[in-house]
Amino acid sequence: MKEGFNQHALARIASGLAALDDSFPQQRFIARGLQGIEGLELKQRVDFIIELLGDYLPADYPDAAAILVELPGVWDDGDEADPLRTFAAWPLIDYSARYGLDYPDIALPLLAKLTALFSSEFAIRPFIKRYPDLCLDHLRQWLSSDDEHIRRLVSEGCRPRLPWGMRLSQFIKDPLPVFALLEKLKDDPSEYVRRSVANNLNDISKDNPQQVIECCQQWSYGANKQRQWIIRHSLRSLIKAGNPAVFPLLGYSAEPNVLLQAFDLAQPQLLMSESQSIQVTLCSGATASQRLVVDYAIYHMKANGKQAAKVFKWRNIELAAGEQLTLQKKHVFKPITTRRYYAGDHRVVILINGVSYGEKIFQLIL
Repeated sequence: MKEGFNQHALARIASGLAALDDSFPQQRFIARGLQGIEGLELKQRVDFIIELLGDYLPADYPDAAAILVELPGVWDDGDEADPLRTFAAWPLIDYSARYGLDYPDIALPLLAKLTALFSSEFAIRPFIKRYPDLCLDHLRQWLSSDDEHIRRLVSEGCRPRLPWGMRLSQFIKDPLPVFALLEKLKDDPSEYVRRSVANNLNDISKDNPQQVIECCQQWSYGANKQRQWIIRHSLRSLIKAGNPAVFPLLGYSAEPNVLLQAFDLAQPQLLMSESQSIQVTLCSGATASQRLVVDYAIYHMKANGKQAAKVFKWRNIELAAGEQLTLQKKHVFKPITTRRYYAGDHRVVILINGVSYGEKIFQLIL
């Protein structure tokens, strides 16, 4: 993605600014930009271009903001076939987070104006940290905007754990102000906005799971298909973690009546890059059909000799009264960048609607 900041992106930035300021030195800006971004990674390139803008835009932020606010009217949207075409606007937006932090009354309306070009979700976060009440006032006003990009900024900007973004510790500790905003967006006509609402709730669930569950319970009454989708997407981390309280919200049986008749692992010892075959046989003990989520957790050995669980999705099933069903799964143990494997005992635990129904141990040999 760092290639989203190349000569073409620098030229688009320079062209847009030159269209608003005849004195802007396009070629010098591009030349310095190309020299400076060489060898830098994605976020480093963004930061470098922001510094470069600081050298070429007016030194007084209000004067620079007066230029940037006109940018949407002259901005080259780029080639629609280029998936990275929006990246060029990123440093122009985040410029305000570095140089405009002392001018929130100017910077916040500017961020709303520019958010459709890329997204102001990163740039607004330092303002939320420093001016929480003022920012909440603006976010509440933006809820009624006709522009879906601005409404999405309300949700995306206050996500407590936005990937790549500054964490908002005040909302991790107390998400109630965020819930109040999301309440107004839960039935937004834009899928773009609704997806952000779900991602925000999923963020909150990592620190305040019970509050998210209670919110989704309230939202489930009279929920249309769009809101049902938000609920499912909001609970995805809690589902993967096996939180039993979320399954009834998604239409699965609240108290499964299931017997684990058989549970077998093909190999008591396993080498890296080999597959472990898991087989279970389930039998319904209920007098009515049951909707079930069957997952499995692997407790991996860690460097300290303890085990840590990772839940993997398996099957969503409907089990008729008295029905018996056999499921099989192969799990490959192969090197990946996000996990380091250690030799020793590993456990496989079968989960049905988040509840453990049995476990087996095998040994991983490196």
